[in-house]
Amino acid sequence: MTAAILVVDDDPVQRRLVQAALERSGHQTASAENGAQALRMLEAEAGRFGAVILDLVMPGGPDGLAVLRRMRELGLTLPVIVQTAQGGIDTAVGAMREGAFDFVVKPASPPKLGAAVENALKVAALGGEAQARAERRRGGGSPSLKELSTRSPAMERALRLARKAAAADIPVLIEGESGVGKEVLARAIRAGGPRKGKPFVTVNCGAIPENLVESILFGHEKGAFTGASERHAGKFVEADGGTLFLDEVGDLPLPAQVKLLRAVQEGEVDPVGGRQTVKVDIRLISATHRNLIERVREGLFREDLFYRLNVFPIMLPPLRARPEDVPMLVERFIAKAGAASPIGRVTGISRSALALLQGFDWPGNIRQLENAVLRAAVLAEGDTLTEDEFPQIRAQMSLPARSEAKAPAFSPASDPAPAAEPAPRGLAPSFSEPLRSPGLLPALDGHGEVRPLAELELDMIRFALAHYGGQMSEVARRLRIGRSTLYRKLREHGIEGGEEPEEEASERLAS
Repeated sequence: MTAAILVVDDDPVQRRLVQAALERSGHQTASAENGAQALRMLEAEAGRFGAVILDLVMPGGPDGLAVLRRMRELGLTLPVIVQTAQGGIDTAVGAMREGAFDFVVKPASPPKLGAAVENALKVAALGGEAQARAERRRGGGSPSLKELSTRSPAMERALRLARKAAAADIPVLIEGESGVGKEVLARAIRAGGPRKGKPFVTVNCGAIPENLVESILFGHEKGAFTGASERHAGKFVEADGGTLFLDEVGDLPLPAQVKLLRAVQEGEVDPVGGRQTVKVDIRLISATHRNLIERVREGLFREDLFYRLNVFPIMLPPLRARPEDVPMLVERFIAKAGAASPIGRVTGISRSALALLQGFDWPGNIRQLENAVLRAAVLAEGDTLTEDEFPQIRAQMSLPARSEAKAPAFSPASDPAPAAEPAPRGLAPSFSEPLRSPGLLPALDGHGEVRPLAELELDMIRFALAHYGGQMSEVARRLRIGRSTLYRKLREHGIEGGEEPEEEASERLAS
């Protein structure tokens, strides 16, 4: 497979060597001596080139990483192979994060360079999974608001608000349980607004170590703290001109909330160790599964920041509140499973299996449904999904409820219900209708007293056995105990299956 390749390098000797190697393989080439010239050529005739070979270190202008960022902003999705003499792992990771397809170290041998170009061209031509991932990183491939369809009145209200939010360049706060699709909606809002095609930078505030929050959000200077071996721009600067999506913003520590408030109010950030503020122009979209008003009352979230973020709130309903959308979502996930599978044999789902899925509560919401369908598609023997491919869902739905009490787990009940039967123990009822969860175990007995640990342990073991279909290795791994300990506890509680199989015992003793 041959194509026109753009070679970008400030070293004329290196440019000629790379061009010669490519032309010997049958490719046409063009060259640029710096990043600015390369961007002009790509903007003017992007369709001409099949790939780009890009030097990362180019003094006197935009370097390779800056070129990659600008290509992403322009929506240029052709594969880029970066090359540099500085072949550290940090360099490679940085380039890949900016959307590079491959990475080679100078001087790259002609066979290695040729193989990288060939792979890039094949992926671009076939629309392979690696290219799809690169496009998603650039913001492509995200559904627009027009593509987000629903049969649920509650979800339709949320989409109607999202369409209005897209037209206005104001802060948006998306609320909803984990897994309801908050980031998908944020990307759709961005795609329907004036900053479409500009950077979309995501930050999971709940996954950042507390001591690194300010550095990751606002950047740091080289030497600002131990381990700061180079300057880092920060997510606000990366999103300049585009959209910054702060996921789980309710988990931000209070010190970082102070600086976030200033960044939102003034459009300025203070890098750690920096002497000057940096001006940024961003569209801010935040999301949280927490009740921020409650966090404000508890002193865990600043009230002034809450009002800055909560300019245009959108509440996404949980999947259990929109069961009419399950068939449509299942159809979409089956199509996705077929596209990812070389066989792609699953084409539909039986009525009984669909009824099973519609009757489930889905505590993990759309994310859990997608995972269940993809897993079922792998397990399926035929071209139609049946109830047999959803053993975990069926097991959880068949477990009996303990009682009808509404007492919150791990907190006192104000009005305890009559005592429930001690056995068999199943899933506890939810403590409030919007937060129903089949994985909730009661901390109180029928008299409002804290239950003994032995009872809680018994409930948890029974729940795990049902949840993982009696797979002892998986149950032990999830409970973080050894298999021998699990069998011993089964015997102690008088649960069937407490005898450890001889082969497992022999294997354990041998190890």
